[in-house]
Amino acid sequence: MQVVALSCGNGGKEAQDFIHKVFMPHLQGFLTAEGEDAGVFEARGALALSTDSFVVDPPIFKGGDIGKLCVCGSANDVAMQGAHPEYLSVGFILEEGLEVALLQEILASMQAQLRLGGLKLLSLDTKVVPKGCVDQIFINTTALGPVLYPHLSAKNLKEGQVIIVSGAIGTHGAVLFSQRAEIQLDTPLVSDCQQLYPLLEPVFQSGCKLHALRDATRGGLASVLHEWAQSSGVGIEVEEDCIPILEGVRGVCEILGLEPFMLANEGVCVLCVEAKDARQVCALLQEGGAKKACVIGEVVAGRGVTLKTPWGSKRPLDILEGELLPRIC
Repeated sequence: MQVVALSCGNGGKEAQDFIHKVFMPHLQGFLTAEGEDAGVFEARGALALSTDSFVVDPPIFKGGDIGKLCVCGSANDVAMQGAHPEYLSVGFILEEGLEVALLQEILASMQAQLRLGGLKLLSLDTKVVPKGCVDQIFINTTALGPVLYPHLSAKNLKEGQVIIVSGAIGTHGAVLFSQRAEIQLDTPLVSDCQQLYPLLEPVFQSGCKLHALRDATRGGLASVLHEWAQSSGVGIEVEEDCIPILEGVRGVCEILGLEPFMLANEGVCVLCVEAKDARQVCALLQEGGAKKACVIGEVVAGRGVTLKTPWGSKRPLDILEGELLPRIC
């Protein structure tokens, strides 16, 4: 089989052969349903659940692909609630004519991320639609896991708390911009797409006081900070010089007239922590591989988000308006 045919979604012999020959070599070891329509698990207190759909264009990009992205994206959303992602439910929507080799590459990428995160698949579904009804492949994922560090919330911010980022911002967005057919910039950048729970687990276990946690995906760092400031009724002031940004990202932004603070990330989180714990949190993140983790600002009196420039002046940090780049995740 070279391409996906409509009969691959007919529920009959072709569909069964398609599932067993293409999907099962990559995903069978993670399935808990064992041929049934639903998987069973035992709950252990509070659980966090997140559902997301992934439609990224192109489906394979520098540093990742839609398979890696869907596992990391949903697992990260659960981790942002202080939870350990353990289970996934996955739904594939495939376009008739999709090359099976491309699908297998995506499945292999998913397999690697499932293994890396110790994740299990509770349920798996595949639908095939006529050519033109979907662009190659869309994936929906639901992640589930027990809450280990409860009560993280955008409403928890208070004056004097500190804002930390786990890494350089805007890289995923810059990569997608550079790879779009209408732009095609030559850059050595690769997406920051990664699972964040392994990075955060030592922080959760450290005894440090966390107040809020968010992965800076669509809308980037600016959207996270604005949502926090609005939800808690506080001001946030960040130092422009302290925010880690790769030179390649700066270059893409200069060429295209973009603000790196608004570009999407898929492997960077923002933390609001107690000031006395900021140094330890940064150290733990750095020890876990987030070498650029650092303090970028603090919660202050007032309202809104302010950026302090290298020249000592201050300006409002704008939030994204309109669609900067569709189908980025």
